[in-house]
Amino acid sequence: MQETNKLKRGLSTRHIRFMALGSAIGTGLFYGSADAIKMAGPSVLLAYIIGGVVAYIIMRALGEMSVNNPQSSSFSRYAQDYLGPMAGYITGWTYCFEILIVAIADVTAFGIYMGVWFPEVPHWIWVLSVVLIIGGVNLMSVKVFGEVEFWFSFFKVATIIIMIVAGFGMIIWGIGNGGQPTGISNLWTNGGFFAHGVVGMLLSLQMVMFAYGGIEIIGITAGEAEDPEKSIPRAINSVPWRILVFYVGTLFVIMSIYPWNQVGTQGSPFVLTFQHLGIAAAASILNFVVLTASLSAINSDVFGVGRMLHGMAQQGHAPKVFMKVSGRGIPWVTVVVMMLAMLIAVYLNYLMPEKVFLVIASLATFATVWVWIMILCSQIAFRRTLSRQQAQALKFALPGGSYTAAFGVLFLIFIIGMIGYFPDTRVSLYVGAVWIVLLLAGYKLVKKA
Repeated sequence: MQETNKLKRGLSTRHIRFMALGSAIGTGLFYGSADAIKMAGPSVLLAYIIGGVVAYIIMRALGEMSVNNPQSSSFSRYAQDYLGPMAGYITGWTYCFEILIVAIADVTAFGIYMGVWFPEVPHWIWVLSVVLIIGGVNLMSVKVFGEVEFWFSFFKVATIIIMIVAGFGMIIWGIGNGGQPTGISNLWTNGGFFAHGVVGMLLSLQMVMFAYGGIEIIGITAGEAEDPEKSIPRAINSVPWRILVFYVGTLFVIMSIYPWNQVGTQGSPFVLTFQHLGIAAAASILNFVVLTASLSAINSDVFGVGRMLHGMAQQGHAPKVFMKVSGRGIPWVTVVVMMLAMLIAVYLNYLMPEKVFLVIASLATFATVWVWIMILCSQIAFRRTLSRQQAQALKFALPGGSYTAAFGVLFLIFIIGMIGYFPDTRVSLYVGAVWIVLLLAGYKLVKKA
């Protein structure tokens, strides 16, 4: 097998667009949105719009650096170049750990979803099979990976569109409701639009922001995009409004049809909506869609960590063996390591008491916000290296430049405050602080070596 240390360009705009869409529209929308609705009531729609704006700022900041320097295939490289080696080291490892934890959850979820159809088959058989299949897909070529990811995401997106269209049919013409249009009065009749006040809407923002976690994978695709100057701007500009349509559109339909205080109390609102339309196989259809959602997420997780570790090995922040690339342009060592990590992690998942796993899982929430803050701070530092003429000549500049990025940082600091406000999520700040201290100690050892 011929080996170089170069990744191959094989991801089209279509692949990149659906990768970002697929990573942001996951089980968080299908099952997790009920918690945000409980906190805010119908005003959760406003929270998703605000969250979408900030997610767009993060993506544009990342896009500005990616288009300017597509050779750097990860945002840990931007942190290193513009904020210093320590920032790059901490950001890269924090992202890898975050995505590994998310992958453990996704792999475990796959076993649970398959158990719905095949209750007699032990979960670990499904878990082992999915790790081997997704590992195999990621070892083929980046084009194969992109194509598989496109179709996984397509199923999710198609289901959501069908549900939104069917929901509007119920709201306007009463289709599936005995010809009685439901209208949209449910949005304000059960305690008002701000059912728990503006404070309730603000408190839901932390849950809403985590729903957008995963969008940063666009910054990792730059090194393998076929035409980064065109494909990355197109993908970034299309994703935010699509996410807003899917999240805001879906929740608008659900909360119009059902009183918001009943959402999530009788199972998934998606299943209820399809059953209302007389589709008896609603639960099976949704189970299939959630299965593809978890497969899509695991696929993106393996890709993201692999490319991040490859980039960090080039910077001297990870073992040099991670730089090895196959003749097909795949960093195969990182894919194999990720597969082994998922298998070990799933085994630990069965052994660990729930509370220990909760502490580790809560680190993923801290890590997401940390990575986003580092992306925005990198953009601010990047702008400081440019003259006014160079800044004006940027091909895909963040509107408002450093001022917009600074607003994003302040918003994310507010989100960290929200995490600290709730006793259930406060633990992630403590765990996050310990994690950063461990990484600082690790960085000192790497520097000495």
